[in-house]
Parts: sequence; structure tokens; C-alpha cells
Amino acid sequence: MVHAQRGERQGETWLKKVAANLFYRLMRGIGDIPLPRDTGDLRLVSWRGIGSMRSLHESHRFMKGLFAWVGFPGKAVIYQRAPRHAGHLKWSYWRLSNFAIEGITSFTVMPLKVATWPGLTVSGFAALYILELVIRTLLFGNPVAGYPGLMAVVLFLVGVRLLTLGVTGEYLGRIVNETKRRPLYLVESFRPASEP
Repeated sequence: MVHAQRGERQGETWLKKVAANLFYRLMRGIGDIPLPRDTGDLRLVSWRGIGSMRSLHESHRFMKGLFAWVGFPGKAVIYQRAPRHAGHLKWSYWRLSNFAIEGITSFTVMPLKVATWPGLTVSGFAALYILELVIRTLLFGNPVAGYPGLMAVVLFLVGVRLLTLGVTGEYLGRIVNETKRRPLYLVESFRPASEP
């Protein structure tokens, strides 16, 4: 695969440049695939790559990610994109943000799992708070009866709820990955068995 990669983003606002940089960093950090930076969807693809792309059954296709996911050798051709001389960009910030959400949800289940760690943290702090509350009440009494216990129980239940949401997200992420029906692997080359 040969893809064109922008060396510079001339003619774009600083907000769009920052947003694009954040998107590519986020995808590299939480995504399951190495998404090439500043690359469009148009590229030269071998017949083998086209056959692999056609074997994918997804209806929501984030093509930048799919091209990277099939994993065939690729080469970037760096070019300097000059500012537009006529017309205007048809991609508004709203459409670009929806496009970014499409990419994130197509190639990572991290948003579904994100509640697990805050749930564990809040539950752990709530358990420590309950322990400290019990020890303090036994040693010194409780000047404000009811309030600390209520706070401890509420914190613990919020933590458990977040943890449950995170576990549900783990299972939901697995279901999402299974429904995409992506092949487990793609064959790069095939050698027929030699005759005995």
C-alpha cells in the first residue's frame, strides 16, 4: 500500500492542527492498530490488499483504520499540502469530531472499559474510609452521628456501580469485536505443498 502523508498542514487553523495531532496521539495510545499520521483515505493498494479489504464485513468503515489493520507492507509518500486557492473545506468541526468518534469506536473498546479503574479506586478509598470511620468511632466516639457512615456507604456504592459498569463494558467490548467478524489473520503468501 502506498499512501500520501501530509508533511505540513498549510492553510488550516491552529485549532484543526491541534485537534488532528490529539486524535492521532489518542489513536496511537489507546487503539489496537498503528494508524499512520496525517494520512488520507486515498491510496494505491495491491490486489492482495483489496481482496483482504473485501473480506471485512463491517458496515461502519473507518477506512484509515482498516487500511492499517490489514497490515500489508506500506510506504508513505510525503507531500507538502498548499493552502486552497478556491473553494472551502466541507468538513466542519462537528463532522470531524463525529469522524474521530467513529475511528475511536471502530478500533478500540477503551471507552467501554474506562469505568473499571475509577470504580476500583473509589471502592478502595471508600473501604479505607469505612475502616478509618469504624476505628475512630470505637476510639473517640462519633460527634456527628449518621453522616460519616452515610457518606462511606454512598461512596462505596458509587464505586461498586462504576466497577459494575466497567465490567459490563468489558463484556460489551468483546461482543462488539465479535460482531465485526474480522478474520483472525490474513494470509500474506501461500505455498502449495510439494508432491511426495
